Amino acid sequence: MVVYLIGAGPGDPELITLKALKVIKKADVIIYDRLINNKILEHASEDAKLIYVGKKPGGHSKTQDEINRIIVEEAEKNNIVVRLKGGDPFIFGRGGEELLTLKSHGIKTKIIPGITSAIGVPTAAGLPITHRGISTSFTVVTGHEDPTKEKRQVHWDYKADTLIILMGVGNLKKNTKELMKYRPADTPVCAIENGTTKNERITFATLEDMHTKDIKPPAVIIIGHIVDLYKKIIEEDP
Repeated sequence: MVVYLIGAGPGDPELITLKALKVIKKADVIIYDRLINNKILEHASEDAKLIYVGKKPGGHSKTQDEINRIIVEEAEKNNIVVRLKGGDPFIFGRGGEELLTLKSHGIKTKIIPGITSAIGVPTAAGLPITHRGISTSFTVVTGHEDPTKEKRQVHWDYKADTLIILMGVGNLKKNTKELMKYRPADTPVCAIENGTTKNERITFATLEDMHTKDIKPPAVIIIGHIVDLYKKIIEEDP
């Protein structure tokens, strides 16, 4: 038996890797998240068992402990189990927690990386994350820390030129207020909703007024002067 932790990419089903598709086609079981594009699941065999364990803001169909238990149970009964996660399994996907659980049960595990939305979404939209003279560093951070954690790890005093926030829509007002302790209120911000899909939507603002915009999850939030360059790129499109 073997469990594959697979990243499905940022949304566009064509951005999943060939290696991932090869495994999905022969999987006995696929345990998948909410943001997985259904077109990817169409590659599964007719006999494959599909198990939905999606999480959405404000409500989870399964807790992480329940998901871990399901993965272990299915691995003990099947030859090939796929744990299919949006983006990359190790970028805020709790892939590390699932890996440790599987290792503790002596279950063979393989990892197939995916394109994280933190990079794939802005890049696909034509927004350079780095650019000479403007952005030579970037930080990717969660906008939604687990409230059950004993100690808060996100403090918003990051020094990178560009800040990329994932899962940050629900706490946008609180997070931008904290950010303004360390960055000017007029720092440019860009939110890309449903990136790489036909429903993609882009909103520009500043740290001061971003929380007043109508932003819906899933969205990647990019903060920094690279956003001004992106505006210029868009304006010059033929």
